[in-house]
Amino acid sequence: MKTKLAIALIFLTAAAVAQEHPNVTAQPNTVYVGADGRFETAPDTALVQFNISAQEETAKAAYDRASRNADQIRQIMRSNGIDPKTAEIGFFAIDPVYDWRTAKRKLVGYRVNAAVSLKLKDFSKIGPIVQQLADTDVTENQSVNYTLDNMDAAKAKAVEDAYQRARANAEAVAKASGRTVETMSYASVDTAEQGPIMPMRAVGGFMRAQAEAAPPPPTAEFTPQRVTVTAHVNAVFTIR
Repeated sequence: MKTKLAIALIFLTAAAVAQEHPNVTAQPNTVYVGADGRFETAPDTALVQFNISAQEETAKAAYDRASRNADQIRQIMRSNGIDPKTAEIGFFAIDPVYDWRTAKRKLVGYRVNAAVSLKLKDFSKIGPIVQQLADTDVTENQSVNYTLDNMDAAKAKAVEDAYQRARANAEAVAKASGRTVETMSYASVDTAEQGPIMPMRAVGGFMRAQAEAAPPPPTAEFTPQRVTVTAHVNAVFTIR
């Protein structure tokens, strides 16, 4: 009668030590392995974000000025072959502005703020858009972030890589003990995408001053930072 063999082996890389592993009870004739995987690719989307701001003595005047500013932005988009409808409004607010230098606050005006985001697939348009927005002096807090549109597909590839590594580990253990790997009976998966890529911020005054010397755009000739997705797979394989 064949003696049943229970093998429980956990492979931990330095990156996986901090991860919380599931509580799995090893069954006879199984091997428990863990492995990390990754998928790296170039970003396919640039996210340009900025605020439209306007302050006037009355709420109506501030609203009207913000509307004129927004129209300038729409014209800039059209001049660069971008449909203004592709831009998205994150929030829109009209707030009173007070002078707090005295004991009794004094209402001095109203301020309109609107957050706008624009996704670009053509990275060559980033430089002109950012510079033209700064030249209008109607936007604040401009930033550019690079991202991946289909993040789910990238995570799936990272999981596939982690699984292949986990299976290879299981096969190495089985081979060393004169056994062979059969089917996977259990698996847990964790994925993590790279943190936000540090945005490129454009300050209006700086951009306008630099425009007089007609330098290349800040992003010219540079390659966008690649997007990295990682995954960790814990798996139990049956062996014979």
